[in-house]
Amino acid sequence: MRSRLSALAISVALWPMAASADTADGDQLIAMDWDEIVALARGGEVNWFMWGGSDAINQYVSGYIGGILEEDYGITLNRVGISDTVEAVNIVLGEREAGNLDNGSVDLIWINGENFRTMVQGDLAYCGYPDLLPNNALIDWDNPAIANDFGVPVNGCEIPWNTAQFAFAYNTALHSAPPLAIPELLEWIEANPGQFTYPAPPDFNGSVFVRHVFYHAAGGVENLLGAFDQAVFDEAAAATWEILNGLEPYLWRDGATYPASMSALEQLYANQEVGIIFNYDPATVGVNILNGTFPPTTQGYALTDGTIGNTNYTLVPFNSPNKAAALVLQNVLLSAEAQLEKLRPEIWGAAPGIDVTRLEGEMAEAFDAIETHPNVAPAEDLAANALPELQAEWIAAIEQGWIENVGSN
Repeated sequence: MRSRLSALAISVALWPMAASADTADGDQLIAMDWDEIVALARGGEVNWFMWGGSDAINQYVSGYIGGILEEDYGITLNRVGISDTVEAVNIVLGEREAGNLDNGSVDLIWINGENFRTMVQGDLAYCGYPDLLPNNALIDWDNPAIANDFGVPVNGCEIPWNTAQFAFAYNTALHSAPPLAIPELLEWIEANPGQFTYPAPPDFNGSVFVRHVFYHAAGGVENLLGAFDQAVFDEAAAATWEILNGLEPYLWRDGATYPASMSALEQLYANQEVGIIFNYDPATVGVNILNGTFPPTTQGYALTDGTIGNTNYTLVPFNSPNKAAALVLQNVLLSAEAQLEKLRPEIWGAAPGIDVTRLEGEMAEAFDAIETHPNVAPAEDLAANALPELQAEWIAAIEQGWIENVGSN
């Protein structure tokens, strides 16, 4: 951990600090009204650290969102692409340890789950401001799936951006019918050697695939809900590692190696080296068909025994020097117009983080008129069997257990 933080500290030193008039601390902002916050942010810049593995998402953020910030507020958006959210979390953690309490490198993080828990436990998040954002009125904070992030109460420390649910897809030109449940998938993998693999945890999508197997091994997610239970974990984990180790001879390259990222898995699928793929964002199927990455014979689908869903958020670190600009950015992200734009299948197809039933008139009609790509797993099929995420301590234990008992074998 120390060595990683030291390396990250070097990158922090090399990152150019934003020069802006946004100098108010968090307490001062909370005492302001929205017009005052916008005036403070105007002409500044904001450094948004986020996973950068999708060209479609990067274009939406840099082009569409960045364009609004520049044209309407004179704010420069610096999108900082990272391969794993923990990189940004460790930068903020390293800055706190170094005594940098008000001039950090990170103004906003795309985040959820374990990383949010780390930020809250380390007192690394700026909290208590959501009511300042005009578009906060579009958020349904009474929804437990919004108000809690992997079992951790949000408590005003982050703002929802998208909702997502894990979905599978297969190439209909290679396979006549897909496996529709985890037990069927395990049988399918053995019957179709070399046609399946998954990114090595802690890759986000690889980790959630392993959790589906863990749910199956535990006899259902209902046996895992609530606080972490070591005895329950040990029993389910032993069965999970046995299943996954048993699958290795039937995986791509005989399980001798795993893709390092979701992008690497998508390339394998695009090259027809594997016949089934998955993603926590079902809309990627449509985007990748439209941009020519995936063959048009790709069809997304839901599992009859359910798939895991959650909400992802944006978070302002405690030591962001550009908090006002970060709040303006969050408010733009929450706007009905921005949420509608990213819902369009040719743009991204990401499900809204706002409650669209709160919209009226032409904007409500515009959301109703959006047609998802026909090859994306139907939202109603996914919602019919949605599974909850576990509390963050379970997920950390599962990821570490995979690394020690499967990945290192």
